[in-house]
Amino acid sequence: MSLYTIALFLHVSGAIGACVSLGIWLFGLAALRRTRLVEQVRALAWLIIIASPLMVMSVLLLGVGGFEMALSTWGLSTPWVAVSLVSVVLIGPIGAFVLDPKMRLIAASARAIPDGTLPQTLFRRTHDPILEIAANTLTSLLLGIVFLMTTKPQLLPSLLVMGIAFLLGIFVSLLRWLVERDARYPPDYLNDGEEADPFMRKTFWTRQW
Repeated sequence: MSLYTIALFLHVSGAIGACVSLGIWLFGLAALRRTRLVEQVRALAWLIIIASPLMVMSVLLLGVGGFEMALSTWGLSTPWVAVSLVSVVLIGPIGAFVLDPKMRLIAASARAIPDGTLPQTLFRRTHDPILEIAANTLTSLLLGIVFLMTTKPQLLPSLLVMGIAFLLGIFVSLLRWLVERDARYPPDYLNDGEEADPFMRKTFWTRQW
């Protein structure tokens, strides 16, 4: 067993942890936008919050393992290595300093409110576009880093890939915000009928095949 194989293990473990925590964030935030009760917000906010330390630890493992492999095999001056390492450093604070504080604020607000229908202030916080922009941008940038590691391009293509990944995350977030911008309080979920439970709403993923 060499130092390289240990670094590779840490790198792959960090990538797995990052994917798991990102999945929790993305699906948790999607569910959070459909919450209609305060108790639902508490449960989902707790789930997203406990995934934040996993993301931080995963990014650290990803960076440490990648740094060691780059140092011993490729060299830090290799264009795609340099761009990947800088990207990891830049995206690291997104979860810890953007998503986590906002989710803790939502969780604290939900704990201070009795069970029942979502009040307007909490409804607006669960629909904060910054949450989705941060999560989507982080996801697209991590995919960009994976692309760099697999294709190993030169400097200009590497920078172009990360630029496109960043813009893609912003574009997807803004597109969803435009679709959901007409969401008002109180929405029509208070009406009886099939749409009374927003978690049972039919989508592309939940349709009957």
